[in-house]
Parts: sequence; structure tokens; C-alpha cells
Amino acid sequence: MLEIILDNRNGKLWNITSIVPSMTYKTKRIGSPSSLDLTLLKGALFQHRDFTVNNGDVIRVRMDNVNVFYGYVFEKSFGRDESVSLKAYDQVRYLLINDHYSFTNETAGNIIKKIADDCGLKTGKIADTVYKIPTMLEDNKKLLDTMCKALDLTLINGHGNFMLFDDYGELTVRKLDDMKLDTVIGDWSLMYDFDYKSSIDSDTFNRVKIVKDNKEAGKREVYIVQDSANIARWGRLQYYQKADDNMNSAQINEQLDQLMKLKNREQRSLSIEALGDIRVRAGCYVPIVIEELQLKEYFLVEECTHKLDADTHTMNLELRVI
Repeated sequence: MLEIILDNRNGKLWNITSIVPSMTYKTKRIGSPSSLDLTLLKGALFQHRDFTVNNGDVIRVRMDNVNVFYGYVFEKSFGRDESVSLKAYDQVRYLLINDHYSFTNETAGNIIKKIADDCGLKTGKIADTVYKIPTMLEDNKKLLDTMCKALDLTLINGHGNFMLFDDYGELTVRKLDDMKLDTVIGDWSLMYDFDYKSSIDSDTFNRVKIVKDNKEAGKREVYIVQDSANIARWGRLQYYQKADDNMNSAQINEQLDQLMKLKNREQRSLSIEALGDIRVRAGCYVPIVIEELQLKEYFLVEECTHKLDADTHTMNLELRVI
């Protein structure tokens, strides 16, 4: 059962489910708000004469007792025919602005909460990300990028992979390990097509080099770790990074090990076309079973697009092995 509610933010609520013939709902794991594109019919039979839709209005979507989307209209377009196209984003959209922030010994969770509060955004459950980032100075950077960088530093320093997203009107941070679904997708369940790719062309590195400027000694310290076997197989693929001035040798060596674990492997991706399950969104782990690829494991959803058209609900999943 699908329900789409439009809130004019003046006390008027409209159930527009019956006048929306098509809808597309997209989520991405990193760096983007979720979006809702829908078409509604203007002048529909029995439509109230006071009905209107404007930029800034709230759209809420629920389906099969699942809270799906809570966002704001950012674009409205129409012509001479009877259709009106709307594009809405969740509140992560308000983090796509530039500003200056400086933090010392703060966790990613605290950084995200601080920025959200400053922007007047509503927050929900913010997981304890544990790792205290020594320093972060972000000048004229997108607020969302600052938040994502804090989560990346938490991952690189071995304290888990977390995701920031809007959970039906509340900014939320959850550990990816806690976002597993039991919906099996594959040969005998939902899937009707797939495209598989393995690559060392992006985000694969078999040599990690970290440098630190030792101002007291007046020299540059260089830390390197590499996998000689993979260098022989793929050629040298180097990841270079400058260490934070406050990091000691033990911390840098720990970061080297963590980066090698994350980067020193083929990046495998899988795109799947399937019948829709509205619970699936970017950031979830879903079990995939495809005999041809000898796959029977959980994949991380990088991007998810749900399309609802008349009585048809399909989804496209962009997946990555972690």
C-alpha cells in the first residue's frame, strides 16, 4: 500500500497518491541527498480547488508500512498537458553549502551533530563513532563533504564503517554492519538481469606512502608499506597521503595497515535489475545469490533507484563487495 502526502506547510495536508501515476526514488551511500521525482496530474477528477503545490512544500512517502521518504520540493515544472513534474530532496540537501569549520579531538558523530544543529536540521540516532579525530580544518568546503571526511577518517583509523543519511526527516548515523537485510536477491528471487565488473582502475592500491614533516628535526619522515606480489601482478599502484602533524609513528603505521586492508584488492561491482522491495536503500547489505558468478554473499548497496509506474515496482541496485 502506497501513501504520498503533500504538506503545504500552512496547515493543509493533501493525500496525492491517486494523482501520482509514476515516481522514482533514489538513494546514494555517499555525498548526496536522497531524491524523489514524481509526476502528478493537475485538474484531476474530484481535485479540490484549493489544492496547490509550491517549492518548499513537504512530501512524505510510506509504502507497505515502511517510512520511505520525507523531503522538500525543490523544483516544479509543467506545460500545457495535464502533468506536473516535481523533484524533492531530503534534508541532506541543506548540507550542500560551503562554510568553515575547525575541530580538535572530536568524534565524527559529534562533528555531524554540531554542524546539523548549527544548520537547524533535525537529528535522530547518532551512533558512537568512538575515534577522536586529532584535528580537522575545513575552509570553504561543503558541509556534507566535511561530515563524510570525518566518517572516512574514522574508517581509515580502524573504527568501523558508518553512514550518514536522512531517516524519514532525521539525520542519522549508523554502522553499516547494523544495516543488513534478509531479502535475498538473485537467481530465484526478484532479480531479472545483472551486470558484473571487477576493476583495479579506481580505488585499488598495492603501495601506501605516508609522509610527515618533522618540524623539530627539520626533515620529512616517510612511511611505506607495499604488497610485492600484487605489484608484480598489477604494476605499482601507489596511494599517497600526508599525515596529520599530531600523529606519532605508531598511529601512522596503524593507518598504513588499515589503508592497505581497504585498498589492496580488486574493486568488484555488480549492477542488478530486480522487482522492487522498498526496504532496500543505499547503505544496506543485501544477500546476493548468482550461480553463474559463484556468488552467495552480502553486498553493500552503493546506489538504489526505485521506480513505481502504475502497478509496476522495479529497482536498480549498484552494489560493491566490502
